[in-house]
Amino acid sequence: MFDGYDSCSEDTSSSSSSEESEEEVAPLPSNLPIIKNNGQVYTYPDGKSGMATCEMCGMVGVRDAFYSKTKRFCSVSCSRSYSSNSKKASILARLQGKPPTKKAKVLQKQPLVAKLAAYAQYQATLQNQAKTKAVSMEGFSWGNYINSNSFIAAPVTCFKHAPMGTCWGDISENVRLEVPNTDCSLPTKVFWIAGIVKLAGYNALLRYEGFENDSGLDFWCNICGSDIHPVGWCAASGKPLVPPRTIQHKYTNWKAFLVKRLTGAKTLPPDFSQKVSESMQYPFKPCMRVEVVDKRHLCRTRVAVVESVIGGRLRLVYEESEDRTDDFWCHMHSPLIHHIGWSRSIGHRFKRSDITKKQDGHFDTPPHLFAKVKEVDQSGEWFKEGMKLEAIDPLNLSTICVATIRKVLADGFLMIGIDGSEAADGSDWFCYHATSPSIFPVGFCEINMIELTPPRGYTKLPFKWFDYLRETGSIAAPVKLFNKDVPNHGFRVGMKLEAVDLMEPRLICVATVTRIIHRLLRIHFDGWEEEYDQWVDCESPDLYPVGWCQLTGYQLQPPASQSSRENQSASSKQKKKAKSQQYKGHKKMTTLQLKEELLDGEDYNFLQGASDQESNGSANFYIKQEP
Repeated sequence: MFDGYDSCSEDTSSSSSSEESEEEVAPLPSNLPIIKNNGQVYTYPDGKSGMATCEMCGMVGVRDAFYSKTKRFCSVSCSRSYSSNSKKASILARLQGKPPTKKAKVLQKQPLVAKLAAYAQYQATLQNQAKTKAVSMEGFSWGNYINSNSFIAAPVTCFKHAPMGTCWGDISENVRLEVPNTDCSLPTKVFWIAGIVKLAGYNALLRYEGFENDSGLDFWCNICGSDIHPVGWCAASGKPLVPPRTIQHKYTNWKAFLVKRLTGAKTLPPDFSQKVSESMQYPFKPCMRVEVVDKRHLCRTRVAVVESVIGGRLRLVYEESEDRTDDFWCHMHSPLIHHIGWSRSIGHRFKRSDITKKQDGHFDTPPHLFAKVKEVDQSGEWFKEGMKLEAIDPLNLSTICVATIRKVLADGFLMIGIDGSEAADGSDWFCYHATSPSIFPVGFCEINMIELTPPRGYTKLPFKWFDYLRETGSIAAPVKLFNKDVPNHGFRVGMKLEAVDLMEPRLICVATVTRIIHRLLRIHFDGWEEEYDQWVDCESPDLYPVGWCQLTGYQLQPPASQSSRENQSASSKQKKKAKSQQYKGHKKMTTLQLKEELLDGEDYNFLQGASDQESNGSANFYIKQEP
């Protein structure tokens, strides 16, 4: 584990042919211990700096590990290059009868103290820029949110589609890492060892070695970040290990302390950063064409083009959108997208594009890139038109409703309608595969104590399936035809995560698992009422670990504040009532409406049915007002 610090030997032999004079560098705090790459600890009681900057390439490192007697270069090649370039620049200038060029001046010997001072100023500028950026983005912090409420987060291994989801390994508490030392006054980045105190998705609460039970300098970071390394990385990279300033006088022999602390300890795999990078490579590229659900008419698909890819999520722009604003967000493994020609192959409705030929640069996505569905045998007993079942309403994902199979397609796909709220032309039917975790046999809700939403206008309450089947002359779909697989997903009630707002799928929000029924999860969006919850499958590609947005650079929506909810509730009461087919539902458009009103004041109509069942929140929708 720790023998890596003895694996790099020091070579201080000089290879420079130029005459060099001894130069001093900027003084550091006295008695500052610095662990070099050979494991030795150096202290400078006279205040002389232990750091130096290469005059050729500008690399900053431990002074005693530098080359030449005067420690001016980080390597033999830099020493030789410096001498050669300096001579060439001077000779050329003399031959041309010109004063030294700017490049020659730069290559001329400069005092190290000036270079270190300039470097320190540069680092200070970067830090100030980072602080300014942090202030501008100040707001929600997963670390503070979890610490202040003692929350737990779903582990990364619950999300097989997310980066590192299948190769996370046994990263857990007490694993040791090499991380930047922020409790240090050195002008360059140095590292120290920290242990994981608590894990929350990709994020970890870390504590520097040497602080024991003192949590005063504990900090949160994303362990998939570029500055997080396994123990031994500094030794292999020639980076200095410097103990935090707060505890630098706590021990006289830091190497012995680290050897004792790290013996038998776990760290990250040596190829951890490589695995992170590989797991964030995505096969979908901009300009690829796909078939995707029409968000305004769920019964059909349309051609769309990949506009951008973020963390495996695709921003799709419908091909006929001239201003490229008519878009739809989904994950590349979403069941809502398919290869070109899919609709025709299974008999699904499809909106033909007015564009007669593909635009320049656009090309069809290879079929093998799409998520595969389980093969089914439709030759024996199978689903038939008119059979009843229970299904998650795609226009109101907080409800499971009485539903009917309206059409049986090829390859195991079914067109399903919600009883009591279907359009006469079937334009609000939606497509689920027979193995979809979003459809259930008759009686599923009753057995699992889930409220089943009855057909709109149905008056014989409480709803009883036996009576309803008799009244409608229908039969229930056979139980054996439904998907009964329940993976060992690892989710627990109360776990935190980041979840897509499926009714406004460009939004990813802070969320909590509130119920688990086999493989079905009830997702609650923090800060919002329960009526905005969503039923989601445990393997949905729209669920992500805590820290996913930070890792991929996607914007995370924080929990709604009480004032925001109250303002939204008050304005909603004044909205006009109507009905929508658009794939944007009630809470989702509620969230969006709040944000849009703050941004540009666009008007939205509140749409609500007239029945008693709807007034209870089973079919409330928002839709953008048409001009």
